[in-house]
Amino acid sequence: MSQETVKQALMATIEAIQKNPKCSNAVFRASTEWTDDVRCLFKIREFAPMSVDEPAALGGTDVAPNPVELVLAALGTCQEIMYSAYAAVMGIQLTKVSVDVKGYLDLKGLFAMDESVPAGFRKICYDTSIESPADSETIRKLVQVVESHCPVYDTLARAIEVTGSVSINGKAEGALCPTA
Repeated sequence: MSQETVKQALMATIEAIQKNPKCSNAVFRASTEWTDDVRCLFKIREFAPMSVDEPAALGGTDVAPNPVELVLAALGTCQEIMYSAYAAVMGIQLTKVSVDVKGYLDLKGLFAMDESVPAGFRKICYDTSIESPADSETIRKLVQVVESHCPVYDTLARAIEVTGSVSINGKAEGALCPTA
């Protein structure tokens, strides 16, 4: 798909939202299922199921990425997609975009060894490399747009409501997840 094709698709979607603002509300879904040990499968839309596992030190067989690695990959790939999309709309030619993402996690939180330590990442850092014939000022504007509109970046950086419910042996137990 060329940048022009990307631009046309995005502009058509933007135009549709402008005509009918209610169609801007999207719901994305993923279904997951535990298979054994610490391995799981996830399914998104009509794509083939994909595996999730843990490294041996965390009880897995290391045959697939683990969930926190997928979070990091989601951030990097979402930014790359946003660079491509906004560059297309802004008429900026890109030669290469890559993102190296690192997440810092204290395992004491994961293993409930210290209640003051969160179970999730305490910090996420990324390094983005962009190659383009465009001038530096144009690329800086693109970076500003991407970093302020990347959905995964926004989801990670902003506190959001997360709710859930649990069924035990087929019986709904109601909302068990705290809402912040």
